[in-house]
Amino acid sequence: MRDIVVVREVAFPREMVWGALTDSRQLGSWLMPNDFAPKMGHRFTFQTKPAPGFDGVVRCEVLELRAPERVAFTWRGGPLDTVVSFDLEEVPGGTRITLRHAGFAGVRNLVPRIVMGFGWRSLLARKLVGHLAGVDHGA
Repeated sequence: MRDIVVVREVAFPREMVWGALTDSRQLGSWLMPNDFAPKMGHRFTFQTKPAPGFDGVVRCEVLELRAPERVAFTWRGGPLDTVVSFDLEEVPGGTRITLRHAGFAGVRNLVPRIVMGFGWRSLLARKLVGHLAGVDHGA
C-alpha cells in the first residue's frame, strides 16, 4: 500500500478535534501556518521551511467537508501531488482520528512517503494532542 494511514484515539470530543482541523488558527498551532477556510473548493497554502526540491509551500484545495466527521484536501508541494483526509468517529471517551495521506506514486515518492509517515504519526500523537489539551474548554 502506498498510502499513509494513521489511526489514533484521543480523549477529546469530536467537535473539539474538528475545530483543530478546520479552524485556521488552531490548525496553524499544531501543523503549519496556513490560510485554510472550511469552504468547499477553497484554495489555501501551508507554509514551512524550504528544503531541496521544495519551496516550503504546500498548495491545497478543500475537496470534502462534512462537519464534524470528514475533511479532505489536496496536498501539493515539491514532488508530491497527493490528498490528505481526516475522518473523525466518536468512540467511548473521545474521538478516533483516521488520517489518510494518499497518492504516493512511483519511486521518487518513496522517501517522502516514509518521512511523512513518521511526521504524521508524531504530529497526531504529540502536537495535536498537546494543542487539544491546551485549548480553552469554555470553563
